Amino acid sequence: MEINNVSECQLLAECLAKNRRYQELLYKKYASDMYAVCLMYVRQADDAQDILQNSFIRVFNNLHHFEQKGPLRAWIRRIVVNAAIDFYKHRKREHELMSALPPEEEQLFNKVSVNEIISGLNYEDIIKQVNQLPERAQLVLKLYAIEGYKHNEIGEMMGISEGTSKSQLNRAKKLLKDALEQQTPNYAKH
Repeated sequence: MEINNVSECQLLAECLAKNRRYQELLYKKYASDMYAVCLMYVRQADDAQDILQNSFIRVFNNLHHFEQKGPLRAWIRRIVVNAAIDFYKHRKREHELMSALPPEEEQLFNKVSVNEIISGLNYEDIIKQVNQLPERAQLVLKLYAIEGYKHNEIGEMMGISEGTSKSQLNRAKKLLKDALEQQTPNYAKH
């Protein structure tokens, strides 16, 4: 059976009935895109694969909560992002966390937008630099700039204060700006 021959409604109904064949079809339909999302949040392919597997376990365990008010892809992506955040929290407990920027540096970079930092650069260079940021700053930047979460939401998801979320975003912007300035000699100073 090919996924193109199955309606999303039928796919959902069969997955809810625990039909393994349809669960496999659902996985095949979304796994590649969701793996790319995982790779945005972790550096190692093995970690991304673990997040992906945990995400689909959550998808199948919680499919009965999907209200079909939006696209299934968006619902699955939210689960993947939350699984990536959980992965981060678990890793956070195992590693020492970095300190926040001193207040004077934080205020200096509040005025620099993420878009100003990355304008004029190609996608691969930007992703490469973002993925080299410290883990917490990288995660906050991605949740804020890519996923569109607010600092209070990020703080709640990551178990940090709203101020720490803002500080980590500023730290990410500073580090990203510095890295891009080193990489691109003609980068306009802000």
